[in-house]
Amino acid sequence: MGIEINGLLGLLVLVLDVYAVVKTVQSGASTGGKVLWIVIILLLPVVGFLAWLVFGPKGGS
Repeated sequence: MGIEINGLLGLLVLVLDVYAVVKTVQSGASTGGKVLWIVIILLLPVVGFLAWLVFGPKGGS
């Protein structure tokens, strides 16, 4: 039972991180800012996503 729960949580984290990366690329932030946010999201999947959610670039280009 634990394997299924961990797998679902891992999949959820992956989906949320991909969403954050796509939204970051589409944002109007500078190239350096985008790269920094993507690196943070990829290196720290859960904490990076939460930080992006609160502090990340908003809006489209």
